Amino acid sequence: MANPPVCKVLDYGKWKYEAAQRDKESRRKASNVQIKEMKYRPKIGGGDFDTKTRKVAHFLDQGHKVKITIMFRGREMAHPELGKRILDQIADQLTPTAKVEAAPKLDGRNMVMVLAPDKRSRTAKAGGSDEQHQQTQEQQPQES
Repeated sequence: MANPPVCKVLDYGKWKYEAAQRDKESRRKASNVQIKEMKYRPKIGGGDFDTKTRKVAHFLDQGHKVKITIMFRGREMAHPELGKRILDQIADQLTPTAKVEAAPKLDGRNMVMVLAPDKRSRTAKAGGSDEQHQQTQEQQPQES
């Protein structure tokens, strides 16, 4: 213990404000991953499949996980291999940006698969964009 005792006088309002700013900054840097869901049907058309798959890729690029559900109705339940084929096709198409977190499984009348963004591809993509940015900066003439 110091002799004589030492204390620091501070402005409580300023300290409280700075603490709130630090908390706000730490929340801004934190990433909040949500699980998005995209629903397909076994008899989906080609155009609809492409549109939904593009949207899934967009969600993955944002860093979200995506739950893909194939909904079966009526006699479609007799052919779960059609749903498995669609899920495999989605996984193959999104292989560079995503990895299969939960393999396809039949859950009642639905077949479910979960995709997660692939960290390695995101870091490679981020590194490539920095290099492209530097190249464009070098190509532009400098103004004096």
